[in-house]
Amino acid sequence: MNVVSLDEIKGTENETKGETWASRRFLLKKDNMGFALNDTIIYAGTESYFWYKNHLEAVYCIEGEGEVETLKDGKVYPIKAGTMYALDDHDKHYLRAKTDMRMVCVFNPPLTGQETHDENGVYPLVTE
Repeated sequence: MNVVSLDEIKGTENETKGETWASRRFLLKKDNMGFALNDTIIYAGTESYFWYKNHLEAVYCIEGEGEVETLKDGKVYPIKAGTMYALDDHDKHYLRAKTDMRMVCVFNPPLTGQETHDENGVYPLVTE
């Protein structure tokens, strides 16, 4: 059994921050669950470009409001608490936050915890 509280993650190596977001990583590759689980905050008034070239991601918004735009077709999807979106085609996308957004994110393959977005918005495929 693996039980972890958000308070145990904040301020540790399992909390990673960028200019527009903060990600608290509950489950990583080392936990042997086959996926990673993050609690992520997207800061109000920001726009983030992401491309998970090496990962699939499902995102469930539990607080806040914003939108996601997929670049291949220019579609814009409103996101609010209670909305899930899945980047099931390694979609290049923009995430725009109208308010602070709190997201539960699941990654496959799982993250190791060492990933950072490169200049293309990509998490490299890191192996331990």
